[in-house]
Amino acid sequence: MPRWAGTLAVKAAVFITVMCCALAALLGVLVHVSVTNQTAGQARDRALARLTEAAEAYEAGDTLAPWAGVDPPGLPPALRERAVHGQRATMVARHDGRPTMWAAGPADGRRALAVRVDYSQNKRTIDALDRAIVWSSALAIGATLLVGAFAVTRVTRRLHATARVARRISAGDLDARVDDPRTRDPGRPQDEVAAVAAALDSMAGSLQGKLLAEQRFTADVAHELRTPLTGLHAAAELLPPGRPTELVRDRVAALRTLTEDLLEISRLDTGRERLEADSEELGALALRVVRASGTDTRVEVVRDARVETDRRRLERVLGNLVGNAHRHGRAPVVLTVDGPVVTVRDHGDGYPEYLLAHGPQRFRTEGGRRGMGWG
Repeated sequence: MPRWAGTLAVKAAVFITVMCCALAALLGVLVHVSVTNQTAGQARDRALARLTEAAEAYEAGDTLAPWAGVDPPGLPPALRERAVHGQRATMVARHDGRPTMWAAGPADGRRALAVRVDYSQNKRTIDALDRAIVWSSALAIGATLLVGAFAVTRVTRRLHATARVARRISAGDLDARVDDPRTRDPGRPQDEVAAVAAALDSMAGSLQGKLLAEQRFTADVAHELRTPLTGLHAAAELLPPGRPTELVRDRVAALRTLTEDLLEISRLDTGRERLEADSEELGALALRVVRASGTDTRVEVVRDARVETDRRRLERVLGNLVGNAHRHGRAPVVLTVDGPVVTVRDHGDGYPEYLLAHGPQRFRTEGGRRGMGWG
């Protein structure tokens, strides 16, 4: 099924068309039946009146009129049968190629006295009425479709605008707003589309406020941690050499790195930090990362490539991947460069079933062993 067939405008047009056709058909049938019964009734009364005149003339022995006769040619057999059995009845049938209203009654025990009335004018009136019903119904359906399409298009245009804003918000543009005209004036009647637009604008504003508050909190925490960490780092440098001092310095360095990362994240979120893109060869960059990590990692360059990237951040990402592979996986660890694709692979046990089924979960480690997660 094509995509346009499922749109609201098409569904509304089909619904309006079906309802208009059904209503036009119903009204047309009612008018047709009413007028036909009225026209046929008038012709029937006229034919029965003539039959009464013909019966009086026949009983008096007078000459019958041209439109009357006993068992005249063209008399429908079914009507003659009813007349022979003593009934007065009427029937419309064709006579000499023209529609005719027949009326018949008993003449004697074996014959029927019948008269005819030309029904052509009545038939033309009914046919003209049917054509007028068809044309007026078509015009009414067309006009209703135009008005309905205009009304539905206005609604769907507003819905599409709301959907576009929702997609922009999903993509991270929290400044996007629908700003529906009906929501600007509280005195105007608020339809369902305006209610959805107002709810979406309110949700975007709430999300934007919460995100800004979270960004400010992250920046504030990182900024407040820098001062005590600077003093702690200076104090750690004054400690006497030894294994405990190395552990303290290592933890202080990790905290400083974490703090700088938080500051960098906050600057990236607010747009104050810019990427420093430059042309880099991935093969040489991968070798530098492995040398800096101090690990026994094999580098395989299947196909080298020069890419535009932020060297410092890419080195940090690859360094984290290599460190996690050694910390949580199993040797050998291989870093492969295949064109613009860089792969870090270890030979550990792989992910557990719960992780494959539900995805990574924060602060959860396998078997409850602190710091021994899956990387």
